[in-house]
Amino acid sequence: MTGKIMLLSLTAGGVGLNLVGANHLMLLDLHWNPQLEAQAQDRVYRVGQKKPVYIWKFMCTDTVEQKIMGLQQKKLDLATQALTGTKHTGSKLTIDDLKSLFGL
Repeated sequence: MTGKIMLLSLTAGGVGLNLVGANHLMLLDLHWNPQLEAQAQDRVYRVGQKKPVYIWKFMCTDTVEQKIMGLQQKKLDLATQALTGTKHTGSKLTIDDLKSLFGL
């Protein structure tokens, strides 16, 4: 059995694609905006998808990726708070956030 592979960046993959023929998604690079990754996943989970969908997210340990994952969680928490009205905090990256990314 042979298959086809399509390599896309998160930016290119999030623009107008309908990938109902795809059923495997491998995220190799994290983006500070978790919604871009969610959009890439939504491109595979489309109306008309008949196959089971498998999504893998790869991350190296002891790298900046782990810090980006922390920023993603912070942004998701902020979005949840904004939608539920539970708490309001600043939405911009702080100097401390940037310093933590670069280990300063």
